[in-house]
Amino acid sequence: DVQLQASGGGLVQAGGSLRLSCAASGLTFHDYAIGWFRQAPGKEREGVSYISASDGSAHYAVSVKGRFTISRDNAKNTVYLQMNSLKPEDTAVYYCAADRSGSSWIKANWIHYWGQGTQVTVSS
Repeated sequence: DVQLQASGGGLVQAGGSLRLSCAASGLTFHDYAIGWFRQAPGKEREGVSYISASDGSAHYAVSVKGRFTISRDNAKNTVYLQMNSLKPEDTAVYYCAADRSGSSWIKANWIHYWGQGTQVTVSS
């Protein structure tokens, strides 16, 4: 079974930093685009960032570009999301996700595999 274990959420003040981790098992790690969605209360789940399976390139939502950095450690089957300069509007449950296609980050319904969510709360 595919498992995506997310960790690293928490409470931080605006301007602070957090690092999320997603440990993957049950899949061939380098065959999948892996990354993150987030969902704030009353809002749809939106793609935040992912690393492409084909060339390892990083992709970001416009709202987080320049503040968040995604990376992967193939030896540990783990993807990290370093979140800097956090804003209150970044408050959400963050979900690790995996799919063979990075295009699936356009719409949450297209994603094949999900991890459990981790809460990120940014206070003003």
